[in-house]
Amino acid sequence: MFKTIDLKGLSLQEMERFAVDHGEPSYRGRQLFHWIYGRGVSTFADMTDLPNVLRTRLVAHASIGALVCTAREVSQDGTRKYLLSCADGRAFETVLIPAMSPVEGPNEGRLTVCLSTQIGCALACAFCLTGTMGLIRHLQPGEIVDQVLAIQRDLQPGERIGNLVFMGMGEPLHNYDATVKALTILTHPLSLAYPPRRISLSTVGLVPEIIRLGQSGLGINLAVSLHATNDELRDRLVPINRRYPLKELMAALRAYPIPSRRRITFEYVLIDGVNDRSGDARELVKLLRGIQCKVNLLPLNEAPAIPFRRPSQEHVETFQRILKTAGILATIRESRGLDISAACGLLATATNQKRLDTAGCLA
Repeated sequence: MFKTIDLKGLSLQEMERFAVDHGEPSYRGRQLFHWIYGRGVSTFADMTDLPNVLRTRLVAHASIGALVCTAREVSQDGTRKYLLSCADGRAFETVLIPAMSPVEGPNEGRLTVCLSTQIGCALACAFCLTGTMGLIRHLQPGEIVDQVLAIQRDLQPGERIGNLVFMGMGEPLHNYDATVKALTILTHPLSLAYPPRRISLSTVGLVPEIIRLGQSGLGINLAVSLHATNDELRDRLVPINRRYPLKELMAALRAYPIPSRRRITFEYVLIDGVNDRSGDARELVKLLRGIQCKVNLLPLNEAPAIPFRRPSQEHVETFQRILKTAGILATIRESRGLDISAACGLLATATNQKRLDTAGCLA
């Protein structure tokens, strides 16, 4: 007899084992895996190449979990923010970001999903609203993957998700096992089949997990939230630096296996009067010397609960110019979805949930 089990979140090997353990050939597990992830099917009745008797047994003894969209907001720039509820009633936010313009080269016409890996965050970066929530709980692998499937159901004709960025709520490497399992599912050819070069994971610098990720063979892009060039300042802005100071972090990054023709991305939130001076830019050049990298400069997104201010555009451009003069690829990243609190560092379900417009949620 089948045990009651949620199949959403199982890997291919686990689904094959599930099938075998319940008297079916292993290829039935591959079929289940492809139906659930590759085709996004949510009911066993729609799995037309499974025998009727098996579908009946599955209905009785298994389930396909799904996140429920309880709110959806659309920004003036086209960014969409979704409030997704889990089976236990907990909720978190996921963001869909449109292409910047019709001439964006290889990303033309592609949408980017900004995935969450935790509800809240334990790392309490000083400029991030999500950190004010604390950590409520880790997301399960199926809940991470299901964000993509949920948003797929909301796409308009001609839209497609081309890029995945693990930059939403939470620290992905703090939820390492679930994040890696979700990545394995998302990249599998029988599942959603996202190329690793189209996936980026952002971390504030959990050194042991960075090393593990490099050894995993996943081959995804790595982004590091740096924000300071010395331990004294980084201890204030990114408290995990007290455990893994810059010397350890940079050593791990210099040893990180970077796929051919790719770079480590450093994210640097520019904060007025804190880390945006010309001297800070020159120190950043020294810190990054010898690393195949690029730098995303993010002028701070302000919020009442964040005790910092956004720098002037002149300071931002001067900072970028110093990096570029030193030969470092540096871009100024425009905030997307700022008017709906969907921009970088502003996801915080506890403060946004009550004011979200419930019109237009997913069916």
